[in-house]
Amino acid sequence: MTNRLASSTSPYLLQHAENPVDWHEWSPEAFAEARERDVPVLLSVGYAACHWCHVMAHESFEDEATAEYMNAHFVNVKVDREERPDVDAVYMAVTQALSGHGGWPMTVFLTPGGEPFYAGTYYPPVPGRGMPSFRQVLEAIDHAWREQGAEVRESAANIVSQLAFRPLPQSTVDAEVLSGAVVSLLGHFDRANGGFGGAPKFPPSMVLEFLLRHHERTGSVEALSMARATCDAMAAGGLYDQLAGGFARYSVDASWVVPHFEKMLYDNALLLRVYTHLSRRDPSPRYAQVVRETAGFLLRTLTTPEGGFAASLDADTDGVEGLTYVWTPAQLAEVLGPVEGARAAVLYGVTEEGTFEHGTSTLRMLGEPVPEIAEKLLEAREQRPQPGLDDKVVTAWNGLAITALAEAGSVFGEPRWVAAAARAASLLLNLHVVDGRLLRTSRGGAAGTAAGVLEDYGCFADGLLALHQATGEPRWLTEACALLDTALARFAGAEPGVYYDTADDAEALVQRPSDPSDNASPSGASSLASALVTASVLGAPRSAEYRAAAEAAVARAGLLAAREPRFAGHWLSVAEALEHGPVQVAVVGGDPALVSTAWRGVHGGGVVVAGDPDSAPLLADRPLVDGGPAAYVCRGYVCDRPVTTPDDLAAALQR
Repeated sequence: MTNRLASSTSPYLLQHAENPVDWHEWSPEAFAEARERDVPVLLSVGYAACHWCHVMAHESFEDEATAEYMNAHFVNVKVDREERPDVDAVYMAVTQALSGHGGWPMTVFLTPGGEPFYAGTYYPPVPGRGMPSFRQVLEAIDHAWREQGAEVRESAANIVSQLAFRPLPQSTVDAEVLSGAVVSLLGHFDRANGGFGGAPKFPPSMVLEFLLRHHERTGSVEALSMARATCDAMAAGGLYDQLAGGFARYSVDASWVVPHFEKMLYDNALLLRVYTHLSRRDPSPRYAQVVRETAGFLLRTLTTPEGGFAASLDADTDGVEGLTYVWTPAQLAEVLGPVEGARAAVLYGVTEEGTFEHGTSTLRMLGEPVPEIAEKLLEAREQRPQPGLDDKVVTAWNGLAITALAEAGSVFGEPRWVAAAARAASLLLNLHVVDGRLLRTSRGGAAGTAAGVLEDYGCFADGLLALHQATGEPRWLTEACALLDTALARFAGAEPGVYYDTADDAEALVQRPSDPSDNASPSGASSLASALVTASVLGAPRSAEYRAAAEAAVARAGLLAAREPRFAGHWLSVAEALEHGPVQVAVVGGDPALVSTAWRGVHGGGVVVAGDPDSAPLLADRPLVDGGPAAYVCRGYVCDRPVTTPDDLAAALQR
């Protein structure tokens, strides 16, 4: 027997289509039923790759007695946070305020008007983990609603009033603030293991990008050291898939040994970009290997038949976390033989006791990679059951992947990576853009219904701008500017530099979200600022307006960047680009050696465009030199003399 979710296009909602819970999707009809029955709304938010979402589903939502109680006393609404980040953002703020922490699955109880009055994350079916059982929570909420309804509604109204958006005052992000952010990060840096803070430990991709850009501008040894040590530790740990490439969502320990096994598109896109940029400053073959393997993972595993990139791989396989990925010494010996198996156990840190559960170990890289061993183990692993794929295409995350693949393809001379980025961009333009407005998702070539949010516009525009640089084709710049113009018109607040995450004509929620923090992926406002800076440097028609809008947005995030740099990595990267010029490299004549040198030597946040004179705005009025190819390096719109040899260009980029 299926419920209403059976007709959904979300893989996460489809996971719950067989639950005995009478689930609704987020809709006016659900809240109308709650008003008619005078019962609260039980809002449950998660995503397809989420391990603890699966656990709670199995323990509670698949339980007949629990479902019967939920159906009798609540209107139950399921939301895929990846499809509706606006709904997730509003109620996650409530959950964090009321419980002191956030995460998924998220459970929020609402009035029929959508006002929240109680919230939490995972609830076990029986008392444990220092928290009440899910059934106890349900019974307490029902009792409070029936016996103290007026007080509950008053509490909900007070919570909503506390959510009112209050923009931060503007604050300059100058060289002093950027250097101060590095000092602050040093205070949180884990010198033993890399990364920042303790367990659980997330890949700090945007902070690493900032540190690399800061080093490029200032020569800071501390910034480069933190970035390099963290990248080394992540690439050597269980967080990284040592056989097939790609990074898991986070490590449950401080040493990067045991990952939470889900693989998200946004993590891999952001980290692909970081390792690409690090490889330009450090010739270590390990960084280049990570770039090639991670790009290969995106193309091999996450590419959809339509040419987009899928959202994620599940943490679980057949209901068991990490089943596909972990090994015992005996399993290694079975595949490789006793001698090579023992060698592999030492190389990958596989022990008899195990580093994970039930005597199994994750794979780390404790020595020099041995391709022959990795190939045999991967071939054997591919015969195991595989984790599920959430194959919906999310606009913002595809924008991040397009940016990373276009840049990595240009730096590493891999045109097929650039071609994959172009295919994804074409899919989004053809399917996700309707009447000039973006949709959030599609699946199987069918567009979803959720409207795009600010991060979709910012990240996709950035991807199109990266493609313009990688290919020299003007159409990508034109399409990016159209998105930026829409974003400026529809998402800007009344005060300079203030942006909302939803458009001015989007569905009204109890609060219009506007979160400036960079968390797992760039905030909507920081992604927009990044694209505005890049478009201005590429010579877009509204370059002056774009630059001014970006500077105002960065100033609005200035206090966040100064006080909490761990949650402002993308903002700090944009600020570094502004402080650095940004750098422009125009290569006229299309000489491959000059183009390659430009991509290998340009600083983060800088731009490269190559082609015939006047084929792109950045190339306009920059002629050939003595009839031959030449490169122009400009900083802050002031250009050096053109150079004609790769050595001279490399030297110019180092100044």
